[in-house]
Amino acid sequence: MDSESSRTQVAEDPQTAAIVRKIVRHLMPVLGIMYLIAYIDRQNISYAKLQMVGDLGMTESAFGLGTSLFFIGYLLFELPSNLFLSKVGARVWFARIMISWGIVTLVMAFTQSATMYYVLRFLLGALEAGFFPGVLFVLTLWVPWAYRGRLVGMFMGWSAIANMVGAVIGGLLLDADGVLNLRGWQWVFLMTALPAIIMGIVAIFILPSGPRDAKFLTAEDKAHLRAILDRESAEAGGKSHVGVLKALTDRRVLLIAFFYISLPLGAYGLSYWLPTVVKGFGVTNTVNGFLNVIPWACVALALWWVPRHAARTGEQTWHIALPAFIGAACLAGSVFVPGNAMKFGLLCVAASGIFSAQPVFWSLPSMFLKGPAAAAGFAAINSVGNLGGFVAQNIVPWIRDQTHNDMAPMLFLAACLTFGGFMTFVVQRTLRKYA
Repeated sequence: MDSESSRTQVAEDPQTAAIVRKIVRHLMPVLGIMYLIAYIDRQNISYAKLQMVGDLGMTESAFGLGTSLFFIGYLLFELPSNLFLSKVGARVWFARIMISWGIVTLVMAFTQSATMYYVLRFLLGALEAGFFPGVLFVLTLWVPWAYRGRLVGMFMGWSAIANMVGAVIGGLLLDADGVLNLRGWQWVFLMTALPAIIMGIVAIFILPSGPRDAKFLTAEDKAHLRAILDRESAEAGGKSHVGVLKALTDRRVLLIAFFYISLPLGAYGLSYWLPTVVKGFGVTNTVNGFLNVIPWACVALALWWVPRHAARTGEQTWHIALPAFIGAACLAGSVFVPGNAMKFGLLCVAASGIFSAQPVFWSLPSMFLKGPAAAAGFAAINSVGNLGGFVAQNIVPWIRDQTHNDMAPMLFLAACLTFGGFMTFVVQRTLRKYA
């Protein structure tokens, strides 16, 4: 039986579907809440900056540089973090990540200078490194390939919820300016740090390290799941990696990592700058927060629908490329259409396209990365790809400073997404050559 028909058979097997439903009920909410908290902590800076830039006496470009140092810390420490995860298990390592980044976020509330801000942003990236690709690796230990795209979409859907919650919280906390003699941006960091620390402690007690430790799976469930995952690994045969070094030097991994840069670039560029764009509409901080719920509600819907449609049709390429093209077209259109309502509407659609391409994208490397090499490969792809965040958070404010136009950076983001859309076809053609 070839791997394609085997995966189809797995997807249609009632026993496997029942096991996956248990995993969805018991494991995914825990991982999802952790990601929600992580993403709120990652995006809180987009609201804090509305006051911090002035308080620290920085330009938009200088502040953007400090913000982007998060991704340098992420790049340097993501691979070792994921390798540690493969050794010690999800329960211990995810708890460590959450508690440590929560502490640094807490300290961020007392930033006194640009230098202190730069150091803390780098530390935040270094300590959070490995969480997102770690979850991708963990899912390869829990669910068959046929279900991974849907579960990655489900997991990433929590980021959309996080942006909705974070938008409301960020706007309200900024308007708490002066309470207990603290600035609004200080409240943003204080109140978003505590959930990370608390959830990190809770994770030690409720998160299983792997399927063998899962109390919600029966012995029969575990045996059935293990048999499927072992068979998929065997079917990959020579196409799978048995060594970490081979994963890091494989041209498929390097090509996918280069391709991935365009998606985080668009995602972080838009999410970082969107509150600034909405503020330019002349609204209060609280109204800004509530308005920013709308694009992330659209993202949540797209993250639910696109991976499911890709799994149902068995088609990957256009479920990555088309959302990227739609995102690019809407970003470019938002620069030229008249009226704030039309601009905002196009940005909502753009956000949906940018984010919904990513769950299907992550099904590509999971086709050939297995075992510890998967931890290394996912980390390498995500860390290199997240350089897009570094680029976005430097180029976007620089373009704004040069043009004095809040919408001008959208053209740069649109060009990057268009490139990513076309790269989808190059990557798929390369992967088919190795199949």
